[in-house]
Amino acid sequence: MKSVFRAFFLFCLTTLLISQAFSQTGYRNPIIPGFNPDPSVCRAGDDFYLVTSSFEYFPGLPIYHSKDLINWKQIGHCLTRDSQLSLHKVSASGGLYAPSIRYHDGLFYVICTNVSDKGNFYCTATDPAGPWSDPIWVDIKSIDPDIFWDEDGKTYFVTQGDEGIRVTEIDIKTGKVLSPERLVWGGIGGRFPEAPHIYKKDGFYYLLLGEGGTEYMHSATIGRSKNIFGPYESCPLNPILTHANRRGQSNTIQGVGHADLVQAKDGSWWMVFLGFRVTHQWAYYHVLGRETFLAPVDWPKGGWPQVNGNGTVSLNMDVSTLPLHPVEKAAIRTDFDADKLGFEWQYLRNPVRENYSLTEKKGWIRISTSPYTLDETEAISMICRRQTEHDFRAETLLEFNSSANNEEAGMTLIQNNTHHYDLLLKKSGSQYVVQLRVKVGSLSYIAGEKQVKSNKLKLKIEGTPSQYAFYCAEADSDNFNELGRLDTRYLSTEVAGGFTGVMIGLYTSSNGKPSKAKAYFDWFDYDAKR
Repeated sequence: MKSVFRAFFLFCLTTLLISQAFSQTGYRNPIIPGFNPDPSVCRAGDDFYLVTSSFEYFPGLPIYHSKDLINWKQIGHCLTRDSQLSLHKVSASGGLYAPSIRYHDGLFYVICTNVSDKGNFYCTATDPAGPWSDPIWVDIKSIDPDIFWDEDGKTYFVTQGDEGIRVTEIDIKTGKVLSPERLVWGGIGGRFPEAPHIYKKDGFYYLLLGEGGTEYMHSATIGRSKNIFGPYESCPLNPILTHANRRGQSNTIQGVGHADLVQAKDGSWWMVFLGFRVTHQWAYYHVLGRETFLAPVDWPKGGWPQVNGNGTVSLNMDVSTLPLHPVEKAAIRTDFDADKLGFEWQYLRNPVRENYSLTEKKGWIRISTSPYTLDETEAISMICRRQTEHDFRAETLLEFNSSANNEEAGMTLIQNNTHHYDLLLKKSGSQYVVQLRVKVGSLSYIAGEKQVKSNKLKLKIEGTPSQYAFYCAEADSDNFNELGRLDTRYLSTEVAGGFTGVMIGLYTSSNGKPSKAKAYFDWFDYDAKR
């Protein structure tokens, strides 16, 4: 009997150890959820750094850090000063496109295009957490830039033109253009060849690019040449990454492409790239924006890179990983007790800084009401953060000091200035009401309304893949009343257009009139379920 018990004990112990061993492998995509498109990555020693596009949001270009390519923590932004980034009156999905991040000779570089300002630029920093230099502008008209340092000491700007990828020599100290732009490769014939990166490996220049447009036909392709200016030979596996095929057609991850490659210290290769999660399998709507995904790459000496075996990826990746270094999970509640907002918070365009205070009423954020509305391409009075999962709860406690019926404050789900759902508090005569307002293109209407007792109350939004539900409750109660439910698809990129994703905002507006009203938010909860 003892031998049977001993055998059973050893079996259980072995099973537990195996389970623990396997729990150290594999990971879940996306590695950076929510609106985080166009990722670029570099390595410095044991550390990885990643940047994504931010378009019309300020600060610009979020910077992330990781030890294992799977667990990421935001450490700052590249562009935090008005002198670095002008977004005045920038339209939805204008601003900052397709950055690259590189590390060379002890210095970090972020290379990008501000399509609403002077075009291409790069910034430098000794610490990727910042501060970063003011932009060094480069007079090259094609976009999606990267920098490549060749072994002979020359430095090249690699960009996207309408007809293909261009390479131009520059002076890295000044940004001065030293040669004409030269078209080197048009890819394999997909539309919008873009997002170029060059890597030197085994005597070849490998040129990686995105093709097909950043939609459902997106892909990553690669070519190589013995000369940086070509001609480039197309990889026989092209496209090396895509879900625009039969293997990827039923995947809830779609639109994969716009990739970058990085080699870990152990010699393994990895690819980061954008993609988006549709709301349901076979439902061609996505609301979260384009996100950052990861895949392992097999890249033999003298050969071609092969992405995850067959060029597709999944939400749950059952592959070997680098040694894992988990990061602290983000808190559900923001108490607004600190003297600065966390990196997750953004403004829409350059903020009017005097409209915000974390000290006027300790433990609250004060947002002063401005005439600008959510329908305008202006510096509206709002702070916002990304919706990162389909299933979530967002909740806040609002106190609104208002004296006029045209003034409002509340919470919004905003894709852009023509597509947003607003849960707002306002005066109606001598009373206060909560309204659920819909803005979808040329349509605008009140979907729900409820009279409330005072100017202080809780607002709550709950999300699922199909619907958003909107609630309010008295400040001292958790007895929430529902104002309505709205389809998520009308805030999707397929309906609203553009390149961003849904943001959850705390805002106030006086709808075109001067105002002295103030909105105070005590706390904000964001509880997302993966």
